[in-house]
Amino acid sequence: MPLSPVNGAFPVSSTAVDPSQTIGANQDASAVNGLDATPTVGASSFGNVIDGLQSLQGQSQALAVKAVTGGVDDVHTATIAATRAQVTLELVSAVRNKGVDAFNEIMRMQA
Repeated sequence: MPLSPVNGAFPVSSTAVDPSQTIGANQDASAVNGLDATPTVGASSFGNVIDGLQSLQGQSQALAVKAVTGGVDDVHTATIAATRAQVTLELVSAVRNKGVDAFNEIMRMQA
């Protein structure tokens, strides 16, 4: 059964997207919605990544409190911050687990 594209099913207006909220090729994704603590893995140490994760979780908690008390006009910002903190925690946990697994495998090779 061949698939055919559906054109016009979801109309897009030119005012639906706020240009200040789009991410350009040279713009960091963490700059959108005022969230500026994206941990990066590269030349930094794992401790710096954990510090960035704690910062993301702190921002998420602060925005959640503001959302509950009515201090945030856009609840989406709090939701995005919470999701970003959760995904980052899962990523850091997965990297840690792979590191521990690699260490254990090296130790088994030496024994």
